Amino acid sequence: MPLLKKKAFPLLEPPKDLDPNELVYQVRFTKEIFRDYQIYLNRINLYRQRIWTCIVSGKGNLTYEEALVSEKHATKKVPEIPKELMAMALCTIQFSMLSLKDLADKIAAKLQETLFIGAVLHGNRKKSGLCPCKILKVLEEGTVKTKYEVAWLDRNKKVIETAIVNRNDLIWKKSPFSRNSLKPFIRKSTYRSFPWVLHDKLAEKYQISRDPPQDLEGKVFIQDGIVYNKRKKDAMDVEESGKLKKKKVEGEEAEATGKNNQQKEEPIKYPIDDLLVQPGTDDPVFKARPLPSRDFKVPMDCVGDLLMVWDFCSSYCKLLHLLPFSLEDFENAICHKGSNVTLIVETHSSLLRLLKHDKDEYFSAVQKRTRALKITLTNWTEYLCDFIEIINIGDFSTNITTIKRGHYGLLDAQVKLGILRELVNQVLGTDIVREKLAEYVEERQVLFATKRGEALEEGRKKREKEQLKAKSVSNGVMNGHSADIIGNNQHLYANGNHIGQNGQVAKKKGEVFSARPNNPSKRSESSHSIIKSKETGKKKNMNAESQAENAMDVTKKEALILLRDEKKYCSKTEQQRAK
Repeated sequence: MPLLKKKAFPLLEPPKDLDPNELVYQVRFTKEIFRDYQIYLNRINLYRQRIWTCIVSGKGNLTYEEALVSEKHATKKVPEIPKELMAMALCTIQFSMLSLKDLADKIAAKLQETLFIGAVLHGNRKKSGLCPCKILKVLEEGTVKTKYEVAWLDRNKKVIETAIVNRNDLIWKKSPFSRNSLKPFIRKSTYRSFPWVLHDKLAEKYQISRDPPQDLEGKVFIQDGIVYNKRKKDAMDVEESGKLKKKKVEGEEAEATGKNNQQKEEPIKYPIDDLLVQPGTDDPVFKARPLPSRDFKVPMDCVGDLLMVWDFCSSYCKLLHLLPFSLEDFENAICHKGSNVTLIVETHSSLLRLLKHDKDEYFSAVQKRTRALKITLTNWTEYLCDFIEIINIGDFSTNITTIKRGHYGLLDAQVKLGILRELVNQVLGTDIVREKLAEYVEERQVLFATKRGEALEEGRKKREKEQLKAKSVSNGVMNGHSADIIGNNQHLYANGNHIGQNGQVAKKKGEVFSARPNNPSKRSESSHSIIKSKETGKKKNMNAESQAENAMDVTKKEALILLRDEKKYCSKTEQQRAK
């Protein structure tokens, strides 16, 4: 089992009240069963993360499935330790504080000292010296195993003879268990290191104590059947005490203020997964997507053909000369065991009639046979058999005899829908249906073009209304300014003594008027030119918005010039009188 953060990850048990016909979600490589899709998806995403470690080889940064594959390959390299030595090896591992390398060396040394039945090693043969041999039996003298019955082997590993030898006469030419081969065995047998602790089932099988020894009493402790370090316990105690203090402080603050302090939400760092995006206040409320319906009388692998045939008959009912019918009625007719169901007969007859009118392979085949010109309730099966023979599909050809005998209703729903599917496919290739499809496509294009033109016309009218409204507003503002300025000018003209002596010459629109105070003869011309320029400016205001703005600027300048000339004239007359 792969490790998560150097700890065993337990798999979920299947639901107890599971119905055999209930639809569930299952993880392929762990066989876990889920009813809720969201929980299943969360577990799959966890397994796909590269946070898993192979329990045998110790490789990390793997997905759960990759760790399983690595464990499978590494297990093949794990040596098979004899049962006689398994207990000794596991006792050496249990609660050992050695490193993996030192622990493997220690186990290898112990296994090399102990001989077991079936071990192949070398013995000191009196006549031939060192020869390969195989231990057949361990002989006991009292309570100490000192002698072994061995079989001497030749080069082909065949038994030559047997003999009884002492332990000192037997030697290992090569160590049976190396350090590298024992490392995977140690990892596979334990669920934690420092100290190394065996799995409960393994320790129970070989009757190995699961209680820590006395020399580790102050270093490790057991909680919920799991062995922890002392540092882990201290950290847990500190964490629990910290939580208690925090709860106490929060309780006091809540009593003082009467409100619980809510922790500030951490800001979201984008980009994030789409599923993690929280809906906003303006977003619409989406309802849960309904589950797909599976309440069909036909097999689930035939539902697609059922929907396709029904949709075609409903869409082209006018072309087929059929009255519209519901999907439920069509499904009941397919499942009915009667041979002359009206809905089935009319559907087949309409499709066959359309194929007959189209001069193709089916038409020529029907002409060669003596068939009635009209497809009726009594002969529609003959036309259907002709069609099945023409398409020559093996699964359908075997049912021709049943149809000819008048037992069409005894066919399976899958066969009935398959025949209708082929009929619809052939009808779709006829010229009549293709021409009708072309007409529908053309009508749809015309409809889209009409809607597009109407939308463009509405947009144009809307823009014209907005432009007219803007012009009317601007013209009203300009007319108000012009009336105010003309009133001021008339007030200035009423003082004829002053303006009469300040003659002005009207130039082109937009130019500044020059003042000549000592030329009273041109006084009337300037007044007439100013009035004329105002009238022309007012007319142009009605023609274009830009010209109106220019006229407004001109009238403002005129008024300012007249006021300035009047002040100059008054100051000069006062100076002359003073002289």
